[in-house]
Amino acid sequence: MIDLKTLREDPEAVRASQRARGEDPSLVDALLAADERRRSAVAGADDLRAEQKRMGKEVGKASGEERERLLSRAKELAGRVKEAEAEQTAAETELDRAQRAVANVVEPETPPGGEQDYVVLKHVGTPPEFDFEVADHLDLGTSLGALDMERGAKVSGARFYFLTGVGAQLELALLNMAAASATASGFTLTVPPVLVRPEVMEGTGFLGAHSSEVYHLEEDDLYLVGTSEVPLAGYHQGEILDLSEGARRYAGWSTCFRREAGSYGKDTRGIIRVHQFNKLEMFVYCAPERAREEHERLLAAEEDMLGKLELPYRVIDTAAGDLGDSAARKFDCEAWIPSQQDYRELTSTSNCTTFQARRLNVRHRDEEGGNRFAATLNGTLATTRWIVAILENHQRADGSVRVPEGLQPFMGGKELLTP
Repeated sequence: MIDLKTLREDPEAVRASQRARGEDPSLVDALLAADERRRSAVAGADDLRAEQKRMGKEVGKASGEERERLLSRAKELAGRVKEAEAEQTAAETELDRAQRAVANVVEPETPPGGEQDYVVLKHVGTPPEFDFEVADHLDLGTSLGALDMERGAKVSGARFYFLTGVGAQLELALLNMAAASATASGFTLTVPPVLVRPEVMEGTGFLGAHSSEVYHLEEDDLYLVGTSEVPLAGYHQGEILDLSEGARRYAGWSTCFRREAGSYGKDTRGIIRVHQFNKLEMFVYCAPERAREEHERLLAAEEDMLGKLELPYRVIDTAAGDLGDSAARKFDCEAWIPSQQDYRELTSTSNCTTFQARRLNVRHRDEEGGNRFAATLNGTLATTRWIVAILENHQRADGSVRVPEGLQPFMGGKELLTP
């Protein structure tokens, strides 16, 4: 949820954010009205309760007819208090609903527009040139005995697969490399639950516009996570953190599940867009004034991994209309995919400011001893999809694939994958 103080002080900035996202700015006016209604209701209920308290003292001192008269007034006042408290409850419910309808306020530098309106911040590395016909990751993976889509579909349906032999080794090596990188950088490694309660899924912002992407177990009222960002955001739900020594940084290794609703016909070949994959996700809790600094740190960690894997990539500043509700700004790292002659997303890192923490009630003590909402950030350090870029960029004419030097220690020293 957005900060109501920001809303009151600069509602036009919130409207501008909505317009940049391609969303309805009138939701801001509805939120302002709900905020005013709640404040008025709280003040009215407080005044009546104060009056009720004063009258209680008068009744205690009175006797005879005066007492009866005061008791009659007290009874009438009690009814008005009950009505005022009901109005306060209704106003608070309306405010909560209105506040949840407004997405996070984007950072001023975030490009406006939709999915294609991103800004390329930089290119790193040079796409490889091949003097042979390039194979895609599916053909390479199949010939290497690393990937079996046919049996994945037989067992589970479309967009499922088996990683076999060196494919399974490659994924474990990649994730272990990411885990080692994260722990060396001060992140606490976790293996979180992949089923979460509705309040945690909703609190992270995944039950809004993207709810169709989420698997729901109706009988248990639990959700399968599409990223370990979700359980890690809920890890400190309802807590007050001590951030005096700096940010709390976690890395979550989990299997992730996405319905890929609305993606019919897109990326049906191979493992670029699938229903189940593994991922190592970084997650940070920090003081809000440190959020931008932490965002740059997460991006640097992602770029370091890509560099060690010798993958050419670009960094894009994602446009406002392509952000999730929780993100104020997001950077994507997109690796070059030779078979497609294009860049495809491998990582993203988002600054969610205090949006998620407000929903999940995660606070920290500031230097004055007060409680403030923390900022939360997330960033991908490795996923199954990275295998696509590794196989395609490091392929050789004979169908073998060179293992990047940085990954070799995690592959038992293996330098080459051969059919």
